[in-house]
Amino acid sequence: MEADTSPDTLLRHLEEQLLHPKVRSSAQDVAALLTEDFLEFGSSGCIFTKQQIIESLLQEVLTRRTLSDFRTKMLAPGVALVTYRAVRQDEVEEQEACSLRSSIWRWEEGRWQMVFHQGTPARIK
Repeated sequence: MEADTSPDTLLRHLEEQLLHPKVRSSAQDVAALLTEDFLEFGSSGCIFTKQQIIESLLQEVLTRRTLSDFRTKMLAPGVALVTYRAVRQDEVEEQEACSLRSSIWRWEEGRWQMVFHQGTPARIK
């Protein structure tokens, strides 16, 4: 991505990376995208730290995920809220699961990193 890419475009790209199986299965790639104080309120109802997310993703069964309805709102200089709808497609059981997602990203040390994420189960459109 170019340095002059808009925050909306860049943050969408970063969120899509976190949905990609290759990135999700790499502790190093995930760690680079999350701040040290990262926290997630999962769609399961559980709260996760950065290390717990990394360990969880390494155990995850790889599935295809897509996102839609992506929005970015700048909350302060260097702080952005993104929201979107994610659909997980289980190719083995041929089932879909939908969730509403929100993330807070912070510009830190010359790059965007996610500081908070929340997933809420939602109905398929």
